[in-house]
Amino acid sequence: MRRQSYIRAELLKLPLFLLLFGAASVSMIVPALHGLVVHDHEASRAFFYAGLLGTVVFVLLAVALSGRPSRSTALGPLISLFSAFVFLPLVLAVPFIEALPTTRFLHAYFEMVSAITTTGATMFDDPGRLSGTLHLWRAQVGWMGGLLMWVAASAILAPLHLGGFEVTAQAEPGHIDPEASGRMAPIDPRERLLRASRALLPIYAGLTLLLWVLLLVGGATPLTALCHAMSVMATSGISPVGGVEHAQTGLSGEAVMVLFMLFALSRLTFSKDTVTATQGGLLTDPEFRIGIFVVIAVPLLLFGRHFLGAFDVAAMENLTQAGYALWGAVFTVMSFLTTTGFVSEYWGEAKSWSGLATPGLILMGLALIGGGVATTAGGVKLLRVFALYRNGTREMERLVHPSSVSGAGLSGRRLQSNGAFIAWIFFMLFALSLAAVTLLLTLAGTKFEAALVLSVASLSTTGPLVQYATDTPIHLIELSLTAKAVLCGAMVLGRLETLAIIALLTPDLWRT
Repeated sequence: MRRQSYIRAELLKLPLFLLLFGAASVSMIVPALHGLVVHDHEASRAFFYAGLLGTVVFVLLAVALSGRPSRSTALGPLISLFSAFVFLPLVLAVPFIEALPTTRFLHAYFEMVSAITTTGATMFDDPGRLSGTLHLWRAQVGWMGGLLMWVAASAILAPLHLGGFEVTAQAEPGHIDPEASGRMAPIDPRERLLRASRALLPIYAGLTLLLWVLLLVGGATPLTALCHAMSVMATSGISPVGGVEHAQTGLSGEAVMVLFMLFALSRLTFSKDTVTATQGGLLTDPEFRIGIFVVIAVPLLLFGRHFLGAFDVAAMENLTQAGYALWGAVFTVMSFLTTTGFVSEYWGEAKSWSGLATPGLILMGLALIGGGVATTAGGVKLLRVFALYRNGTREMERLVHPSSVSGAGLSGRRLQSNGAFIAWIFFMLFALSLAAVTLLLTLAGTKFEAALVLSVASLSTTGPLVQYATDTPIHLIELSLTAKAVLCGAMVLGRLETLAIIALLTPDLWRT
């Protein structure tokens, strides 16, 4: 027991980035074993040797840093999280390029950045270009990236009031609440990370395992079911067969996926450590209610538009096709709202029933809205949308009754005033980031329409948008090297969010 406690204490003293490096190296044993089982020995050796080398480097660095005093600051975990999205893909790309030597290292790095940020964009339009082991590695990296965001939301972003927590917090974004820190003893950031990992890892892994089993029962192959299960939980949209429509799971498999996508609408579906937990639970949670409203309203509008137009021309003979069209819209709307990016097998019927020439604009709008705070989903986040909505309704109320007093309570008034102000600032920063990335992509030789779609896909971490938001899919491998580098930076910016990047540049945070 003493030896275990000593090892645990020494591990906690190591830099977070080094711990993530070690975990990534050890995790390479999974694709190595898969390659061995399916007789893909070249890929198996690549992952085994890369994992072994990484583990040896981690152990040597850990021994070299043992015994040194640990310096813990508010900036440390945040900059480690930033480094994980920027530099860790360099390590993750090594076995990928070894197993697929016919591609460039930049393409392998792009794949790993896309996976760890749960974006899911890929350079390889043909799934057959990659072996099953490489598909498993992409999905696994995306799964680990989703877990990292789950844990970081509680242990890193929440104490600094970032990642959506700034909407309901009393302190300024990027700063620890002085009143809260004065009421309780400060907790070491590494200890917070350990506690959050212990609480969330069993839930995350258990839900993934359950979804895998359900998809297997639905008729998917083991590899496809596992990759889709990990991709749904991480909202990465990574598929080894080119999407859900090719998985042969049918309506039952998509229905199961929708149930598990609910975890990306609100953190209250799996935890009660956010401010909104004091508002009455999941049924009264504003994020969950807005998400469900969007998932119901948008498909009904698409379906109703065709229903009204088809009533006079007697085009409603096939009610089964109509039901499939409605379900295809529900699944796809839910998928893109949670920034997963999977498209229903029946999305073709939904598009034809909607009668819209460019339904991709709706998918882009859903991805921009995004899912819940402190989940694996990207986008602006539903809580910020709710804060802007509450502020708008309050301002209209004041136009009618200028002397009225809000009856929303202390937390509600915070959300209507300061919370909405911070949400509006983030929305403007997001819009400026979208314009800047679009401009850089056009300067790199990309057409404006494609540049806009790529910007939305990267900043909202919804990579499959490049396949479905335009009439013809955008082939990422055809982009210039500069454009690919810009997209890598945009994916990191979209995953970590602009406010967190600005917090990294705040001089006060460096001095804490």
